[in-house]
Amino acid sequence: MSLADNKCIPCRGGVPPLTESQAMNLLGQLDSSWELTNSATHLQRSYLFKNFVHAMDFANKLADVAEEEGHHPELHIGWGKCTVDLWTHKINGLTESDFFLAAKSDRVLEIVRSATEGIQP
Repeated sequence: MSLADNKCIPCRGGVPPLTESQAMNLLGQLDSSWELTNSATHLQRSYLFKNFVHAMDFANKLADVAEEEGHHPELHIGWGKCTVDLWTHKINGLTESDFFLAAKSDRVLEIVRSATEGIQP
């Protein structure tokens, strides 16, 4: 089962964040473009696109997935680029749901890629 096949579980707080070791283990199951940031409390990837419109298309499709999952990333959108920053706000750290949404983000990329063929390597 892929990480993307899992459902994000809403965090109500009161649970410890993943340890750096646990986060590194899950990171190994994602595309190598993902990285741990902020002392391993955030998960981040920048996606490159042919233009601003394709970056916005990706962001809008990811917003739909995030809404379905009840887990919302921070998105930073610019010309030809969308950076996805994930962490669980309630605990100011990472949970499995952050990795699930990261994998789902990569699936959204494939949808946009097949629709626009506007992804840069």
